[in-house]
Amino acid sequence: MAIKLSRNNLCVNQIVGQKNEKIIVEGDEIVPDIKPDILSVVSTNGNICIYKKEVMEGKIKIEGGINAYVIYIADDEKSSIRTLNANLEFTKIIDLKECKENMQIECRNQISNIDCKILNGRKISLRAIVDMSVVLYSKENIEYIDKIEDIKDVQLLNKNITINSLVGSGNTKVYAKDTITIDNVDNLSEIMKVNISIENRESKISYNKVLAKADTVVKVMYLTEDNRINTAITNIPIMGFIDMQNVAEEDICDLNYEIKNILVKPNNVQEHSVYVEVEIEILSFVYKKQTINMIEDLYSKTLNLNYSQKTVKLMSERTSINEMYSMRKQERMEDITQNKIYDVEVKPVIISTQIDDGKITYKGDVNLTFIYARIETSSIGVKNVIEPFEFQVSMAQVSSRDKIDTDIEIGKKDFFVMPDNSIDIKIDFNFNINVVKESNINIIENIKEEEGTSKETFSIIIYYAKLGDTLWNIAKRFGSTVEEISSINNIEDADKIMQGQQLFIPR
Repeated sequence: MAIKLSRNNLCVNQIVGQKNEKIIVEGDEIVPDIKPDILSVVSTNGNICIYKKEVMEGKIKIEGGINAYVIYIADDEKSSIRTLNANLEFTKIIDLKECKENMQIECRNQISNIDCKILNGRKISLRAIVDMSVVLYSKENIEYIDKIEDIKDVQLLNKNITINSLVGSGNTKVYAKDTITIDNVDNLSEIMKVNISIENRESKISYNKVLAKADTVVKVMYLTEDNRINTAITNIPIMGFIDMQNVAEEDICDLNYEIKNILVKPNNVQEHSVYVEVEIEILSFVYKKQTINMIEDLYSKTLNLNYSQKTVKLMSERTSINEMYSMRKQERMEDITQNKIYDVEVKPVIISTQIDDGKITYKGDVNLTFIYARIETSSIGVKNVIEPFEFQVSMAQVSSRDKIDTDIEIGKKDFFVMPDNSIDIKIDFNFNINVVKESNINIIENIKEEEGTSKETFSIIIYYAKLGDTLWNIAKRFGSTVEEISSINNIEDADKIMQGQQLFIPR
């Protein structure tokens, strides 16, 4: 006989897979006819774009490209500085057995290194190593029983569970467009280097929309027609709206920004400017913290009840914090001395993350690439420096069982050449830390009353509690109730019984 049940719905979003991989992207590039031969390479850098992500059965397909700039010494009479722009496209298949179609992924990338090898004066070979972190999310609607109607003599184990249920997810594309003005005395010859970063990220929820705001910081290093090097920087505000029903201001919002395409194009020489356009995709997940009451277990003393259960892993709590780490160091670099520093590329790398109860300890390296003037040779030089760091974050609610996702945003950075030829390094790093606590819950799916039930005769059993016993499990095993056992044994707190404790169990 079927039993009348009251059901409720719950939408959960859970991390079902996570993978970190190093991707190697390679390609050859021919020097255009309008540029001189390559004598030697000074430096190579680039920005990564993700064109498309596709989740398939057991794997993820990622298509993208690296927009690279190669600064080189030309094989001409003046050994002039020149630049070659190249685009390395790639398709990467990442095996992840948990993958199923319609799941969502979050992808973070950083170019850890680009090497350039000269094949001949007119041809080079590029090899880039990309650190790629992929997180796979599964969205599932779960139906659970919260009430049993019109039935007597059923013992219920109800449980209040606090979870972060998924309200919704979505994405939008925004475009950062601007014209960067350079010095009026500079007649731009070619672009040497482009750095793009997304900074000052904010979010706000209102009127069934998620508002995402950030700054796209674009720094361009360029060469003038009279063979001088200069830099220009612009800060382009971006804003996007993601429609999402039933969201509220107090909900938790996670945002991920992903660069999809980059266009950097010099305008006419007379305009003294560079046009920049960056296509960015913003992915948003919104969670609601709520407490639900569900039936976790049941039995009857007089009815033969048959039911099925399944175990579901869900996100019980998600916490986000932002902490700043300030690096202050002095390094003596004889190569640079009092020469002008054109640019410093900063790449933080987390080598290890140790999670203890109440704290997170990060250890890693900050890779610094200095591009500077060589006054004596009218050329430029490159100096690579690695600065180790250790940063500890206090967080009362974190434990070693939690999942940690950390994104480092580079804030303010200053580099000063001191009178003693040392360089004063000041860099602020914003650690955006997401802590996820997961738990397993048992969900009862179907309950039926089987025919041929017979009542037990009354008796009393003497039982000695074992390690791991609860009054609920003991009552269910012997056909009694928690209330009856507590009453006959004068137990005030049903959650506290001792191993070896003698219990009289009426049944």
